[in-house]
Amino acid sequence: MTEQIASPQVKTDFYSHLKREVASYFKQEGISTHANAAMIIKTIAILTIAFGSYALIISNTLPLWLAWLCCITMGIGFAGIGFSVAHDGIHGAYSSNKTVNYILGLSMNLIGGSRYVWSITHNIVHHSYTNIHGVDEDLEIAPFIRLSPHMERKPIHRFQHYFAFIAYGFATIFWVFLKDYKKMFQKDIGPYKNKKHPRSEFVIVLITKIIYYAYTILIPLLIFTWWQWLIGFFTFHFVAGIILGITFQMAHTVEGTDHIEERQPLTPETWAIHQMRTTSNFAMRSPVWTWYMGGLNFQVEHHLFPKICSIHYPAISKIVSKVAAEHKVPYHYYSTFPQAIGSHYKFLREMGSA
Repeated sequence: MTEQIASPQVKTDFYSHLKREVASYFKQEGISTHANAAMIIKTIAILTIAFGSYALIISNTLPLWLAWLCCITMGIGFAGIGFSVAHDGIHGAYSSNKTVNYILGLSMNLIGGSRYVWSITHNIVHHSYTNIHGVDEDLEIAPFIRLSPHMERKPIHRFQHYFAFIAYGFATIFWVFLKDYKKMFQKDIGPYKNKKHPRSEFVIVLITKIIYYAYTILIPLLIFTWWQWLIGFFTFHFVAGIILGITFQMAHTVEGTDHIEERQPLTPETWAIHQMRTTSNFAMRSPVWTWYMGGLNFQVEHHLFPKICSIHYPAISKIVSKVAAEHKVPYHYYSTFPQAIGSHYKFLREMGSA
């Protein structure tokens, strides 16, 4: 990992310089900042992996062990939809057409989540207040996991580096059955106080949840015994949950990233430097991880340019690292996936023992 430390008080035109360089890149290449043919092909492939696996399972033509393996690939596909389809769509990065982005964003609902809830908790709160204690809700995934040095330390946190990775596997089950409902009835979310949610969004969440429960619970129970369904349902959720949970944690809760105790007023320039201080990349040279994760291993670029499609992050990462070095701004990264996981493990152990 390389890193150049710069004080947040340093006056710099880093962000304005960076935006000019990135804009110049797209202009010189004559390409759009949105999805290209490669992104569309990837979208089709991931949707096919997810729902092709589902179709094979409910066809009831496979041996049980093979149907169980399809549950694993279904979980991989569902996580991929979250990474590469829903994420870009909800950020408005996939297409220049708002309707297309909205429809693709609804794929989050199709896999059991909520486009609306995600747009608030992730797009607005997390991206605006990254790693700020008491505001960034991504740091408060569970009371038994401590992800900030400013959180209260409890005795159970001493062991969190042993059980946290297993706990991540239950993330999507929590989202599907509890989190979205909780957020829809929660008036205080991050910096929002007495937040009023549109009635239409309540209706959309309810209808899409019913559809999700129908095709993942009701239909399989008409085909398989209850215990066979339970094993399959838990398998694909655990696979999707642990992939999503680990990936998002490796972006911000690793060694070297900063954690802020209180929210401070940020200008665009200081906000950009804040993102550089609190965010980390990993496995940037891996075509496999980059393809599958929708560029989320280029989390630095994503936080700085969330409305640029993830398919372009590998290219603009060279620009970001170059401009960051010129302005002596931090650029955190881990060369490989195992190194990033190892750093998160060490971070968990440190937060539990501090």
